[in-house]
Amino acid sequence: MAENPIKYPGLTDDVHPTPDHGEATYRGTGRLTDKKAVITGGDSGIGRAVALAFAREGADVLISYLPSEEKDARDTARLIEEAGRKAVTVPGDLTEESHCAAVVARAVEEFGRIDVLVSNAAYQMAQDGGLLDITTEQFDRVMKTNVYAMFWLCRAAVPHMPEGSSIITTSSIQGFQPSFQLLDYATSKAAIVNFTKGLAQNLVDRKIRANSVAPGPVWTPLIPATMPPEKVESFGEQSPMGRAGQPAELAPLYVFLASAESSYITGEVVGVTGGSPIT
Repeated sequence: MAENPIKYPGLTDDVHPTPDHGEATYRGTGRLTDKKAVITGGDSGIGRAVALAFAREGADVLISYLPSEEKDARDTARLIEEAGRKAVTVPGDLTEESHCAAVVARAVEEFGRIDVLVSNAAYQMAQDGGLLDITTEQFDRVMKTNVYAMFWLCRAAVPHMPEGSSIITTSSIQGFQPSFQLLDYATSKAAIVNFTKGLAQNLVDRKIRANSVAPGPVWTPLIPATMPPEKVESFGEQSPMGRAGQPAELAPLYVFLASAESSYITGEVVGVTGGSPIT
């Protein structure tokens, strides 16, 4: 397998062209005024765009991220604070149950409650040979980052989420149209879809909603950090729109699902794929 263009997990400054998180374009209208949000993987990519949008809509935001992503996390925190909102940064490894509990505990300590939980952190590593090239160690890491952490975070957060709260997971078109090079990742994303639908039913009586955003190809540091150069060069061209999406193009949907505007929507998976179907 060819060497990836940048080292995992990848920092925004290493990615060219730089992803658009909505820094110059997103304008808030108070849709999340005084909400308290937790976003995993909030340092860069989709997570940064969502954190920026939430803050500009009036929310205080806690972001979790890997310690090696500290530079990106500081930049995201700055964007939150420039919007006039409180930013809390929590580095650590979400593959550890204790850290997931610590993220929730820190949010409750800082905010008193959690109104929105965005389970967005993810790990992938493309393998040209598919099944036969995926080690048990990689499979474990994918499942613990993408599925176990989601479960641990939701279980810890729900007791601190009042009526009207929202859980938003990040699934993927890979959960519906799997690429064999990402077999383990695609499997985890299908699990996220199923978990979210079941969770929505589980939480109806608590009046907490759960929905999922299923991105197609989106230009983030994860892409050049986990894919070989030839895949990166043509990334997104397979979508009907012929290009990858930008994180800024997904953030408004997370805002919608976090806000009261989506109060009658739960258990749904919404695709942002550039035209590729997710059914």
